Amino acid sequence: MSEKNEPSVWQGFKAFLMRGNVIDLAVAVVIGAAFTKIVNSVVEGVINPLVGAFGTQSLDSYSSCLKGPCTGTGDSATGVRILWGSVLGATLTFLITAAVVYFLMVLPMSKYLARQEARRKAKESAEEIIEVSELEVLKEIRDALIAQRGSGHDRS
Repeated sequence: MSEKNEPSVWQGFKAFLMRGNVIDLAVAVVIGAAFTKIVNSVVEGVINPLVGAFGTQSLDSYSSCLKGPCTGTGDSATGVRILWGSVLGATLTFLITAAVVYFLMVLPMSKYLARQEARRKAKESAEEIIEVSELEVLKEIRDALIAQRGSGHDRS
């Protein structure tokens, strides 16, 4: 019976864990969880009170009665209610959270990375100019040496 050289389940699991993707994903989840607290505190502490100044901070109480009579709340409610206030509240929370993430994290990081890339390109082009000018100087020295040799052979 010939033995196959297949990796064991344990070796496959170890290889999976040691892949860069898994580590990057784990770091992203931890950072995301910490960042969620920051975003939530900005939304709850700053944005929601500003929105509440123009209306209400809780939109969950807004609803419409589809089939009446609509009385009571929670488990004792009768009729068919459409809770459009909670949908609107969740949508606003999502949009506010997305705006906070974009304007406080994505936009500044994009600008920073663009500046870094511009600096890198400027540095590369400066190095290229130096290399080209060095090459030109070496060509001129070579041409001068060839000219000297040529004129030296004519005198002999």
